Amino acid sequence: MADKPWQRRPSAFARQALVLYAALIVYGSWYPFYGWRSLGIGPLDYLFDPFPQYLTAFDVVTNVLGYMPFGALVVLAVYPRWRGAIAVAFAFGLGTLLSGLMEAVQTYLPTRVASNLDLAANALGALLGATLMSPLTGALLDRGMLRRMRFLWFERDSTAVIGLAALWPFATMYPAPLLLGLGSWPRELWLRSDATMQDALLAWAPAAWHVPAWPALVAAWMPDDAWEAIITALNLLAAGALASLPMRERAPRVRLLIAFVVAMLAVKAGATFLQSQSGLAFNWATPGALIGLAGGFIAMLLTLKLPRSSRVALAAIALVVSLVFVNLLPVNPYFDVVLADWRQGRYLHFNGLARWLAWMWPYAALVWVGLSAERALLSKRRGSRA
Repeated sequence: MADKPWQRRPSAFARQALVLYAALIVYGSWYPFYGWRSLGIGPLDYLFDPFPQYLTAFDVVTNVLGYMPFGALVVLAVYPRWRGAIAVAFAFGLGTLLSGLMEAVQTYLPTRVASNLDLAANALGALLGATLMSPLTGALLDRGMLRRMRFLWFERDSTAVIGLAALWPFATMYPAPLLLGLGSWPRELWLRSDATMQDALLAWAPAAWHVPAWPALVAAWMPDDAWEAIITALNLLAAGALASLPMRERAPRVRLLIAFVVAMLAVKAGATFLQSQSGLAFNWATPGALIGLAGGFIAMLLTLKLPRSSRVALAAIALVVSLVFVNLLPVNPYFDVVLADWRQGRYLHFNGLARWLAWMWPYAALVWVGLSAERALLSKRRGSRA
């Protein structure tokens, strides 16, 4: 039977997810990206070394599991051009090449050790992921419930904002002085710069900005719990408004947004439980945070009644206001206790990635909003000319 016109089409989302996951592998394999040196050995010499004498099941299983999504995404990304055994073989080969490159470069990193066992485990993971995904590819991308839901509930050409919304729950994992207070890298950069650099930057700023007590003055406007409630509500409102943009009118938007918030809370609690030395999963659930979650959730649902353009503008305003206060407010002294309870040395690459994601997500969202506004303006101009 001939394929229907909407069948046998490549998945742009799968290809974008593959590129993103490959970037995560590079990040996790080469972090912290400094201290490069040569020990006088070749980058491929590790292939002929004996297996490490001391092995742990945790390391082997972690390496296998880490490359299983890569193999599965390769099979999805090359569909429908390659299917079945050809797609599995390609995923296995690509996973082996990627892992081999990662291990070879680790020869020049002082904090990493190139290992043929890691290469074997990674290649096995790519093969297992591809093998498990191969028989499911057609059902997922052509005729399965996932594809039907994708086109019944979400607008076409909305892959970018869906991916951005999907990253938000993971951006909230790393501890922040205020719950959901993302995007604090300008303050971190300012605090880490020396006095000479600070004076040079202030020389270019308006005189009204040269007030050393600005953070204390702003913090004095309201108690800490009130500030945390506002920051939490603003960020939840912005993330929910962005997540609702690709949803069609016929979609169960309220249930989808509830699932979106539940996913964020589950990721946050799970990451906190794994990384907290005290084993507490909800040490971030302060009174201010809970009030902010409730208020932001109600506001998020109310925005569903607004047109799409208004939701975009509201999300942008909420992000900008939140970023101003997140970077201006002083850090609560009790946050040092929370950060000390977070295991910085455990899953070092995970911590680094989580922190960067927390720093950069709001700015990536604002870039997407700006590009969307530009496209809408250009489309309107073309329509008026026509």
